[in-house]
Amino acid sequence: MSTQTLLLVLDLVGIFAFALDGSLTAIRTARVDIVGVMSLGVITAIGGGVIRDVLLGVTPATFQDWRYLVTALAGATLAFFLSSQLSQLSKPILLFDAAGLSLFVVIGATKAMELGFGPLQATILGVITGVGGGTIRDVLTNRVPTVLSANSHLYAVPATLGAGFVVVVSVFGFGAGWVAVVGAVLCFVVRVLALRYRWNAPSPPGAPPL
Repeated sequence: MSTQTLLLVLDLVGIFAFALDGSLTAIRTARVDIVGVMSLGVITAIGGGVIRDVLLGVTPATFQDWRYLVTALAGATLAFFLSSQLSQLSKPILLFDAAGLSLFVVIGATKAMELGFGPLQATILGVITGVGGGTIRDVLTNRVPTVLSANSHLYAVPATLGAGFVVVVSVFGFGAGWVAVVGAVLCFVVRVLALRYRWNAPSPPGAPPL
């Protein structure tokens, strides 16, 4: 399997995971109908990638390849029809979210590096790819975005670690597909450990306890 094919597969898996998580989050936190479920699921899945591509100055991949939108719609549709069953599986849904985050940050960072952006810019764009869609969803449902919440259990931190790993290794001349896989695994493991042990980033001095 070529590197480009591997990245496409990772991207589509991430889109499906985020669409499923975004739709279930919308069902759980807001009164939405099928239009709301589908819209918020798709926005969660492709929002970060669209923002990234706009900042990169390229046509968003969603509007060039039908598989992106179809995959997002499939995840949202599954969430709509199986919401009552899936909503009881809170831990697996968090794993879907962690998987989507992990896959998206490495895809975003890799794409930025391929287009000649610097290491810092590529890392930031990787993080934006991972958190952008969920942030738009949270704003639309009138919630504090997960990435900004003091009780997020290290959402931005693992995203930065995953994207940063891909960028640093790429700077040293390694561009194989395994770099993206290892970066995604690093992000996923840190995120899952943070959820398991309830790790949070430091809050401002004097802030009320969580």
